[in-house]
Amino acid sequence: MSVDYIVSSLPALAFGAPAPMTWDRFVAASEGRAAEPTREWKDLETQLRNAVAEARGGAKFKRPADGCSVYWKNRVLAAFQEKDVAKRDELLDQVWWDAAGELTLPADPLGIGALRTYAIRLGIALRRSAISMDAGNAAFDRLTAETRTPGFNT
Repeated sequence: MSVDYIVSSLPALAFGAPAPMTWDRFVAASEGRAAEPTREWKDLETQLRNAVAEARGGAKFKRPADGCSVYWKNRVLAAFQEKDVAKRDELLDQVWWDAAGELTLPADPLGIGALRTYAIRLGIALRRSAISMDAGNAAFDRLTAETRTPGFNT
């Protein structure tokens, strides 16, 4: 099946909306064509991760990257201005979401780059769909259960 057909048949993705399909369904639908990240994405993701390391004060942990995008670095640094950790994570996911769009060439909006963009964005949507207050509270309770003193109410 052609990549153009595969891309045009995938359900729409929107940031903040639930994932429209599972990862396994996507891999089957895409015939595994978007499984491997490209050199361009690896380089851009390294730039984003370097910006996150710098924003966290760990500039010594930066990795070498071929490109240097001040735009993406500034987007990451702007996200770190947010004091609410959950909102900051959402803003960082939005940066990754938008950066994934760089893989889709304007001259080939239904090509392999669009399929790779979809794969990255679906991964973000799936991860964000798994985030819930109930799951977070359950994880917190599980992690702190051992530290509770029997008979002591907090």
